[in-house]
Amino acid sequence: MNLMIVSPILFPLLGMLINATRGRRMSERAVGIVATSMVALSFFMSVIIFFMMERAPEHQIMVNLGVSWIKTGTLDVPWGFQIDGLSGLWMLIITGIGTLIHLFSIGYMHGDERFHRFFVYLNLFIASMLMLVMGNNFLLMFVGWELVGVCSYLLIGFWYKNIKNPEAARKAFVANRIGDVGFMLGILLIFVTFGSLTYAEVFHKAEEAKATISVAATTITMLLFVGAAGKSAQVPLYVWLPDAMAGPTPVSALIHAATMVTAGLYMMARTHVLFELAPSTQTVVSLVGAITALLAGSIALTQFDIKKVLAYSTVSQLGFMVAAAGLGAYVASVFHVFTHAFFKALLFLAAGSVIHGMEHLRHSQAHATDHAGAHLSPVASHPSDPQDMRNMGGLRKKMPITFWTFVIGGLALAGVPPLSGFWSKDEIMVAAINKNFLVFVLLTIAAALTAFYTGRQILMVFWGKPRTPDAEHATESTETMTVPLIVLAFFAVIAGFFNFPVNGGGGLHHLLESVIKEEALGFNVILAFFFTVLAIGALWLAKSLYENASVTTASEDPIKQYLGGLYQGSLNKWKVDEL
Repeated sequence: MNLMIVSPILFPLLGMLINATRGRRMSERAVGIVATSMVALSFFMSVIIFFMMERAPEHQIMVNLGVSWIKTGTLDVPWGFQIDGLSGLWMLIITGIGTLIHLFSIGYMHGDERFHRFFVYLNLFIASMLMLVMGNNFLLMFVGWELVGVCSYLLIGFWYKNIKNPEAARKAFVANRIGDVGFMLGILLIFVTFGSLTYAEVFHKAEEAKATISVAATTITMLLFVGAAGKSAQVPLYVWLPDAMAGPTPVSALIHAATMVTAGLYMMARTHVLFELAPSTQTVVSLVGAITALLAGSIALTQFDIKKVLAYSTVSQLGFMVAAAGLGAYVASVFHVFTHAFFKALLFLAAGSVIHGMEHLRHSQAHATDHAGAHLSPVASHPSDPQDMRNMGGLRKKMPITFWTFVIGGLALAGVPPLSGFWSKDEIMVAAINKNFLVFVLLTIAAALTAFYTGRQILMVFWGKPRTPDAEHATESTETMTVPLIVLAFFAVIAGFFNFPVNGGGGLHHLLESVIKEEALGFNVILAFFFTVLAIGALWLAKSLYENASVTTASEDPIKQYLGGLYQGSLNKWKVDEL
């Protein structure tokens, strides 16, 4: 039984060990099959454990391996695991989306000289994130927390020969260490205050003490939030996440959708008992989240790198989730984590498919040069940036599967019904208008910006005529890349119905009720209609500006004449990085 419960962690670790020790002597196909099948097995076991948990008393499974990791004085940290609605949901997200990203990576990383090492790191990333969410105490969470930081460093800087990539990896590592210091101090103060690091004991003692520990609760939660701000990319520690796109695109998808950035949200949902004892912290959290959503959305508005637009979009959407947690709407926050995992993984992988398709011409020319001695054309000698949207255009006819899946992901992100993003964002907005009007206003503006920059991106990439030879000769990606896109697009459509607001709350409310006792907010028809009109209006505005525009330089960007001096500020990311 114990071995079965920890098997989701053990399978990717086994895949990592096989490829680490024998990967050099194995074919790409074998390496990819080992890595992907191990994560698929982890997903299979997570599904079984999830249904076991649903049928267990109090809807949770507690496993203690019978071994103390640290035992000294009053401190006893067991190797223990806790599977409940919250950790079970995260396990499914991590392993399910992780499997699709592994499959996509087989095609995307084909021909890379360190192909096997990439999958070693990817397997370790999955195992580390599972450790973070499955442990029953803060120290095991911290181990997973630090390991995902190490994995992000290794993967963001994977293509280290381009100096910008290791610089981005170092930036991510340092920014996260700042957050981790706060998290570590919070954990130490939890032990000082409650004499334990096990969730059940800490939360039980906190609920008993309540008002008598208000100062300690405020200090602890402020420190924990510093950690969450680092991992889940909130102002001012968000600066690492846009640069994380320096890694291979599957890494971006994994970090931005299913693993690292969701760690802070998981930690806040898991420790909601402490946050509810600190109203001042909750106010700070909700405002920081709303400001992050607006700031990042305003930056995404003018970027030209296809992955950077999505990266700032992730920061903005994380702001929505954090704001919801600060408002005490933890189920709404988790719901948006759930839907966002599908449509943002889809968007990043579809962006990777676009980049891969754009690079087809130079790959074929390089192949011809290697085997026939021909000279490269000017395009191959001085290739356009395959990530710059100004070098794209007309790709909907060249890459139809990538186009339609990207559109589905984009409309889900924009909040167009009945796609998944509509339902989860709507629940956050209901909480905001009920609890903090300022947060509601900031998030409303951020929502409008989201729909506009999504429409701008779709039109610049897929509409019009190809603006470069790379775009003219782009080809659709292989099945190992398009099949994950189709699967993710399907879930980006239906995932919102998992928490469809009926019978006093959706399925997610019932799943999490043993962990988070929260009254369902219900469905507000007027708000839903308002945000539908807002999203469609912003998309229409983007269409009217960009449908027939041929943007090859920043000065030709149609939105520039309307933003005036603000355009340059947005383009320069408001100089936050320099600050």
